[in-house]
Amino acid sequence: MGIVVQKYGGSSVADAAGVKRVAQRIVNTKKAGHQVVVVVSAMGDTTDELIDLANEVSPLPPARELDMLLTAGERISMAVLAMAIQNLGHEARSFTGSQAGVITDAAHGRAKIIDVTPGRIQAAIDEGAIAIVAGFQGVSQTTKDITTLGRGGSDTTAVALAVALEADVCEIYSDVDGIFTADPRIEPTARKVPRISYEETLEMAAQGAKILHLRCVEYARRYDMPIHVRSSFSEKEGTWVVRAADVTVVAQEESKPMEAAIITGVAHDRSQAKITVVGVPDKPGEAAAIFRAVAEAEINIDMIVQNVSAAATSLTDISFTLPRGEGQTAMTALSRLQESVGFDSLQYDDSVGKVSIVGAGMSSSPGISARFFEALSEAGVNIEMISTSEIRVSVVVAETQVESAVNAAHAAFDLGSDEIEAVVYGGTGR
Repeated sequence: MGIVVQKYGGSSVADAAGVKRVAQRIVNTKKAGHQVVVVVSAMGDTTDELIDLANEVSPLPPARELDMLLTAGERISMAVLAMAIQNLGHEARSFTGSQAGVITDAAHGRAKIIDVTPGRIQAAIDEGAIAIVAGFQGVSQTTKDITTLGRGGSDTTAVALAVALEADVCEIYSDVDGIFTADPRIEPTARKVPRISYEETLEMAAQGAKILHLRCVEYARRYDMPIHVRSSFSEKEGTWVVRAADVTVVAQEESKPMEAAIITGVAHDRSQAKITVVGVPDKPGEAAAIFRAVAEAEINIDMIVQNVSAAATSLTDISFTLPRGEGQTAMTALSRLQESVGFDSLQYDDSVGKVSIVGAGMSSSPGISARFFEALSEAGVNIEMISTSEIRVSVVVAETQVESAVNAAHAAFDLGSDEIEAVVYGGTGR
C-alpha cells in the first residue's frame, strides 16, 4: 500500500499515556501495510510554557533565539514517540524539520515553506522504519537558521511532507472526531460533516473555526492532497477535505438531495476588534492613505464598510475589523495620519465577534442572507457589519451575542443532529 502521513496535535500526546496510545495507532497503521510518516506537535501546553519562560527572561526575546527555544517542544515529542514505537517492536527514526528537508524563508516566527526535500524521510521508510518528524519548524534557505512556521505550522508541515512524498492521504489527528457544523462547545447538537470541499474549509477556517489552519488547506488544495480530519481518541471515521467535485459525486452516489448541502456550517470568531475612522474627507486618496498605513504596520484587515458621505459636510466614516491583538498597533499607526488626512477621530471597539454561515450551495440559492438575518433578529442579535463572498455571509455582532447568533443560525438552517455526535476528548482543542 501507499504512504500515509499522520499528524498528531498537542492534546493527543499531552502525556506518557497519550504518547503510548498514539504509538499503538501508528504501529497498527504500519501493520495494515502502509508506509507511515508522522508529524507531531509539542506535548500539551509545552509551547505556551516555553513562550512564558522566554517572556520572564526577556521582555522582548530575540526572534532567532525564540525560534530555537520553541522548536525544542516538538523535538521532545518526536523523540519520546519514537521510543514508544520502538518499545512496541517497530523501528522508528525521529527527524527535526531541517533534517526532514523542510526549507523555509528567513521570517522567524512566521516562516513560509519554500521547498521540501524529504530524501532522509524517503530513505527511512524505504528501509522499513517509521519516520517521526517534528512539526512547526524548518530551516531558512538563506541564513540556515532554524525557523518556526507560526500558528498551524504542524498541520502545514504534514501536508507539505505528504505532497513531497506523494502520499495517498494526510491524516490530521486532534481531540475531536472531525469537522462539525458548529463549535460543539457552543452548539451541542452540532453534526459531523462527512465530506467538505477545500473552499468551504478555507472559509470556515478564515472565519474563526478551529479546524485546520488556512495555510494547511491552501497547500492541500494547490496540490489536490486529501486531508482526513479525525480523533486520536477514537476509531471513528472523520471528515474528508477534498475537491468540491468529489463532495458532489459522493452526495449523488448516496442519493442525497443537493439542497441539503446549501449550508455546511456556522463559524465564529471572538478575537476580532473594530476600528472606525470618523469624519474622513470624501475625496480620492484618503481611504488609500488610511489602509496603506495599516498595511505598512503588517496588519491584516477583514471586513471594511464605508458610509455614504453626508451631503452637508462631505465627510464619511470608514469602519474595518482586524485581529484584536493588533488593535493598538493599528490605532497608533492611524493616529499619525490624523493631521495629513484630516479625519475627526478614531473609535476602537474590542468587544465584538464575528459569526459566519458557509456553504457552496448558497451562491445558487436565493434567500439565504434573508433567512440568516431573520434568525438573528428573532434571537435579538443586532448586526453591526456585513460581509459576503460566493460561499459565505459574515456579520459582526457584540461579543456577548456571539453564542446566541451561532445557535440561531444553526437552528435556522437545520444543521443539528438528533443525537449527540460531538465529543471533545482532550478538553482543550488542537
